[in-house]
Amino acid sequence: MRRELIYMFAVIAMVAVATPAHGENEVAELPSVLRKVYHHKEYFVNEAGDSCLRLVLNDVIVYPPERFRNKKEEQFYWKTVRDVKRTLPYAKLINMTLQETYEYIQTFPTHKEREQYLHRFEKEVFAQYKPEMKKMTKSQGKMLIKLINRETDQNSYNIVKAFMGTFRAGFWHTFGRFFGVNMKNGYKPDKNKEDAMIERICIKVETGQL
Repeated sequence: MRRELIYMFAVIAMVAVATPAHGENEVAELPSVLRKVYHHKEYFVNEAGDSCLRLVLNDVIVYPPERFRNKKEEQFYWKTVRDVKRTLPYAKLINMTLQETYEYIQTFPTHKEREQYLHRFEKEVFAQYKPEMKKMTKSQGKMLIKLINRETDQNSYNIVKAFMGTFRAGFWHTFGRFFGVNMKNGYKPDKNKEDAMIERICIKVETGQL
């Protein structure tokens, strides 16, 4: 039962992905998790009159080899690597489409029309993504919720609140607490040891080091 609820909360958090661009019965293609090598490019003419391209490369973080105190710690690390790789693309998909969805619903002239749209697409998102979520383990469901926070800089509670209202967000949050799921949990790699490890793994995955 607890595992099913984690799937449910993950799917609820993915309501933000329900944009018309995806189609009613189409699951959006997952984006690549790899970061771009450069963040800026410009063309210029050198002293010889030749056209040249200048690339400003992104910083590359190189971590030292992982060291583990025991086998259990090593197993936990690689399990976390597996969970991050499985769920990070979905978290990035949400981040990419969250703004699209918000901008789209602002085009509705009335609050009632916006609510009708969101309720209709809520059902469609459950139909689209629940099969995908059910393929995940319980730990991957929890990781997805955490990485949604990382990518959007919002916890799942605030996302549900923004799109589905305070009452429904409060209902799901209260219901989830009975089963150990806290939708208000933040992502604090600068303060939380486990989050710090997850952030390190995410960066290594995004830069092709894992």
